[in-house]
Amino acid sequence: MRFQVPQFIERESRVIGPLTFKQFGYLGVAGAVAFFFYFTAPLMVFLVVGLVMAALGLSFAFVKIGPRTFPEFLASVVQFGLGTKTYMWRKGKQKGKPGSQQSQYVQSPEGEAPRAKAMMIKESKIHDLALKIETKKRV
Repeated sequence: MRFQVPQFIERESRVIGPLTFKQFGYLGVAGAVAFFFYFTAPLMVFLVVGLVMAALGLSFAFVKIGPRTFPEFLASVVQFGLGTKTYMWRKGKQKGKPGSQQSQYVQSPEGEAPRAKAMMIKESKIHDLALKIETKKRV
C-alpha cells in the first residue's frame, strides 16, 4: 500500500486566496478598526487613522526584515528594549589616540550578570598574572 508523503510542511498553508490565516487576520483587524472610525469619527480623524491602520496592517501581513516577519522583528525590538543589559568595557587602543578605551553594550539574559562579573574578575586576574610573568622575563 502506498502513502503520499506531505511536502513543504514548513510553509503556512494558504487559507483565504493567496493569504495565510495570520495575514488575513492582520488585514481584517486593520480594516475593522478603520471601518469603526469611518462611522464614529470625523472625516480627518478617519483618514489619519485609516492610513495608519492600512500601513500597519500591510506591514504586519507582508513585510519581512531578513528572515523574520515584521511582528517577530517588533517582538525582538521590544524584548531588547525592555531586557536587562550589562555595560562592559575593555581597555584598548584606538588609532591616533593612545590610552583610549573601547566600550560596548552587551545584552545579557536574566541571571547572567554575576557570571559576566565573575568572568571579568577572572580575566583581570589572568591579565595581571600574565603581566607579572612578562615583567619577570625582562629582568
